[in-house]
Amino acid sequence: MQNPRRVRDLGVVVGTLPTGPLNAITDVPGVRVGQTTLTGDGLNTGVTAIVPDGYDETLPAAVAVGNGYGKLIGTTQVDELGVIETPILLTGTLSTFRVADALVTWLLDRNPRATSLNPIVGETNDAYLSDIRRRPITPEHVHAALDTASPALPLEGCAGAGTGTTALGFKAGIGTSSRTLASGTVGAIVQSNFSGLLTVLGHPIPATPVDADGNSCMIVVATDLPLDARQLARLARRAVFAMGRVGSDFAPGSGDYAIAFTTNRAPGYADADLRGPFQAVTESVEEALLNSLTMARTTTGHRNHTAHAVPHDLIRGLT
Repeated sequence: MQNPRRVRDLGVVVGTLPTGPLNAITDVPGVRVGQTTLTGDGLNTGVTAIVPDGYDETLPAAVAVGNGYGKLIGTTQVDELGVIETPILLTGTLSTFRVADALVTWLLDRNPRATSLNPIVGETNDAYLSDIRRRPITPEHVHAALDTASPALPLEGCAGAGTGTTALGFKAGIGTSSRTLASGTVGAIVQSNFSGLLTVLGHPIPATPVDADGNSCMIVVATDLPLDARQLARLARRAVFAMGRVGSDFAPGSGDYAIAFTTNRAPGYADADLRGPFQAVTESVEEALLNSLTMARTTTGHRNHTAHAVPHDLIRGLT
């Protein structure tokens, strides 16, 4: 049995920009990630929490919708105001609403004066490997992910909200990556669960389709560049575009979303200088998507369904 390895450790280098020290979304200063994983008894699911410092005072943000077949709680207020005011959480489809409620409870406990909150919770459908109808996520699972959020390298593959997901014919999950620019850092974390033909640096990697209907991808992009909400929307759109670089077929049953935020509240970045951030987000999302597959393990779950990890020998050293 092969051990999970990041795609860069397999000799596959995406793009030309340098990564951050961890090659993760947590390379962006002030961004932490926590996860809770549930396995066994027909369950392969969990929660992934992206917790930026300063969310309680609002941070500039934007959402891009590639295909709206999904449940992304809180988007209309982000579109209207151009900010987030809570952490961003990811989970399985039918647990989305319980996770949102638990997030609100966690936030109210920390702010006795709050009378309105806009929780941001996204999802992908992990029903192939997990008994999704049980809606197993409890407030304790959500609070544990939030309370343990750390600036360390997040677990990838079969972890948190990616425990039961599949993509491009293989077992997938959580993946992360980052790029550094002279002016700051761009990082991404993904929950991969979509159909298509896995493509690594232009090389197709055939697989037996696990779910021809897609089932979605959530992408969260963080940066410390001084971007406003309009510019962040442009980054978020490029994040969705990056799915095509790894072979997504953008199926009609797939809910593909990107949320981009900055920890820098002082906008002043010129549109003419966005080429670097555009390249950074595209490269970091592409590599995060590949990491979500190469870091996953073969998994058997609900109804004895099995999703196989991509064989590393098929992609090792591709250029």
